[in-house]
Amino acid sequence: MNAEPAHAARSAALPKQALSPRTSPLRCRVEVMRLTQRRLSRVAIGVVYLLLALLLLDRAFPLRLPPREAGLIVAAADGTPLRTWPSVDGVWRYPVTAEQVSPRYLEAVLTYEDRWFRWHPGVNPVALLRAAWQWARNGRIVSGGSTLTMQVARMLDPVPHTLRGKLRQVARALQLELHCSKDEILALYLNHAPMGGIVEGVEMASRAYLGKPSRVLSQAEAAMLAALPQAPSRLRPDRAPDKAQAARDKVLERMAAFGVWRADEVADARVERVAAQPLRAHWLAPLAAERLRGSVRAPAAGTRAAGELQIVRSTLEPEVQSTLERMLLDRVDQLPPKVSMAALVMDNASLAVLGYAGSADFSNRSRFAHVDMVRGVRSPGSTLKPFLYAIALDEGLIHSESLMSDAPQAFSGYEPGNFQAAFSGPVSVSDALTRSLNVPAVDLLDRVGPLRFAARLRAGGLRLRMAKGATPNLSLILGGAGTTLEELVGAYRALAVGGLAGQPRLTPDAARIENRIMSAGAAFIVRDILETGGHPDRPFVEGGARVAWKTGTSFGFRDAWAVGVTDRYTIGVWIGRPDGTPNPGFFGANVAAPLLKDIVAALPGAQAGAVRKPPPGVGVAEICWPLGRRAADTEAAHCHQRYTAWTLNDAVPPTLPDRVRPTGQLDTVWVEPDSGLRTTPACRADAVARRVARWPTHLEPFLGPTLRQRIGIPPWSPRCAAANESDGGLRINGLTPGSVLRPAPGQTHARVSLQLLGGSGTVWWLLDGRLLRTAAAGASQVVDVASAGAHTLSVVDAGGRYAVVDFSFSAPRAGS
Repeated sequence: MNAEPAHAARSAALPKQALSPRTSPLRCRVEVMRLTQRRLSRVAIGVVYLLLALLLLDRAFPLRLPPREAGLIVAAADGTPLRTWPSVDGVWRYPVTAEQVSPRYLEAVLTYEDRWFRWHPGVNPVALLRAAWQWARNGRIVSGGSTLTMQVARMLDPVPHTLRGKLRQVARALQLELHCSKDEILALYLNHAPMGGIVEGVEMASRAYLGKPSRVLSQAEAAMLAALPQAPSRLRPDRAPDKAQAARDKVLERMAAFGVWRADEVADARVERVAAQPLRAHWLAPLAAERLRGSVRAPAAGTRAAGELQIVRSTLEPEVQSTLERMLLDRVDQLPPKVSMAALVMDNASLAVLGYAGSADFSNRSRFAHVDMVRGVRSPGSTLKPFLYAIALDEGLIHSESLMSDAPQAFSGYEPGNFQAAFSGPVSVSDALTRSLNVPAVDLLDRVGPLRFAARLRAGGLRLRMAKGATPNLSLILGGAGTTLEELVGAYRALAVGGLAGQPRLTPDAARIENRIMSAGAAFIVRDILETGGHPDRPFVEGGARVAWKTGTSFGFRDAWAVGVTDRYTIGVWIGRPDGTPNPGFFGANVAAPLLKDIVAALPGAQAGAVRKPPPGVGVAEICWPLGRRAADTEAAHCHQRYTAWTLNDAVPPTLPDRVRPTGQLDTVWVEPDSGLRTTPACRADAVARRVARWPTHLEPFLGPTLRQRIGIPPWSPRCAAANESDGGLRINGLTPGSVLRPAPGQTHARVSLQLLGGSGTVWWLLDGRLLRTAAAGASQVVDVASAGAHTLSVVDAGGRYAVVDFSFSAPRAGS
């Protein structure tokens, strides 16, 4: 009863049209649509407000993407870091893109960390609900439910492991997806994932722990690095290899379970043991890297490059560099304290520096570890001699077997001696160079001219530094100026590349600078001399290391050098103290040359070498001593010794002019027609003239009886008493020719006291070519003889005059 009036009242409140059976459904639909529109409007407004709120929150709490790295990496030719300087936050990173990383690592990371990375908006609701359920059920965190994006968000904005922290991490993940693409988020993970210690990112971790770039990771290595960010301190492979292996195997199991990797591949990967090198500042070529770092120009402030990580690519080869450093470290303990070493290896074709060791041990400060002796200016000793002989060849002064005088001489007051304090007398150019004799080199430099020699070297890129105000002089060839190991290596390269010296290039974009320092023909001849002794008539023997090398020792044993050339490489070695303190007994042949040979033996391809053919202009000729001319153009009586020589441009220059006898090598002597003894037209009117080939005056004291006889100068006739004197005008008093010395009773040696009659200025006393003493003319000399057999005592003065006495010593019999 009560319901009807209420219904009637509601009906009365409606318009009459609404009560029409024909219009009431339409009106209802309209009302519903209006109601829906109002609700949608309120939702839209709410969404707008929400978006505005999110935008305001995004502005109020901006996402702080990591700044561009401000660190610097000096890398080898293949990208291997040689030395790294950390970014401003003190972390080692090596930025890479996904394309530069092994696909195996990307598969492992995405499968193990976030299989739905490419599809979710930064948060995986299913994973979060599963993690929450596991947490509620077990009372502890079983799985984090974090996506790769959430992990990156936590790297950028660290939060505590709390519910509030997780919510903030979710918000940051959504914010990250809003601002970055999936590829950009993946790149952030690849470069910022914690890998233990101060290492972040897969590339630096791969190189630091495994010693290889991430693009060549095996499946086992990729799985291990994929697991490492889960607990980087606890799973470090260098400290906890067992735990790291267990974590790796967990990743491998998941890869097999999801069918990403085949079961047999996973089985093989599980067999591989986890082994990592200790995480430390392992540097290669530290001084070369420091040099390159110093050459990098800092980007201008405010530019895009100002805050970016700089990667400086060098030409160094990691294997060559490692071998070089290991060889130096193996020898450093055998050296006296504070002695260092340096070595440089250059590719001849490209001028690229493949190995650069500026000091013996970069960690040993007592050996001047931070002093780069590749660039240190030091006396080069005898290492410049090959260039002198090459220049003399080009100027037509010599051929490879030209007669040189290794005898006591004075050059305007400069009196050089040999390293072994002995003189060999007559030697060829080849012998003088291979034995590094000093007097022939000084003699030749005096004829070439020190100024011209220094200018030719400078034009080839080898600068000789001298004291302020000093000018080039004859001491240059014995180390009287300074140069660097780097410049020496660049200059020696000319011996292998047709006479073109080159400036070593430490970076791929460095300018290629080449300068001619000698002709191709001179380079071939000098290299052949240094490599094989320079005998063109020898048979060629294939196999073995073919190295043209030269040593050098500076005055006072301060610097020991060895520089060598193969078809492919030029190698230089220096040993000494950077502060210039002498090291008695250390010279190029006994300390630097063995290291050079070991380096050559270790270099790839250094042993191989094609048979070299002489370049155009290089020929072979039979020549005669003492004149030095072609044998075919020399009378038989004047050809005392015959040799086969390399010649250049068909020139066969005669023996260098005699410094003492101005009449030349062909001389006229007069003999008696009946006795054949020497005379003069003044003594015998019927004297007969005879043409003889004379040896250089400084060499005549060194000629044996046979050679003296071959010269064809007979003894003086007694009837010509005024002329019956030694050619030199000197006489040794106290020992007559042909004497036999015997020791005094109870002694094992004989001692004689001698006096020189005649002579002026400085005189040299020599026994069997070995210098006994340099003294003033008229001074007495005591000679001790202990070895049995024939001996020759010679005295030569500065004017080239000489006296010679041949004698013998009879040693005491055993038991006498």
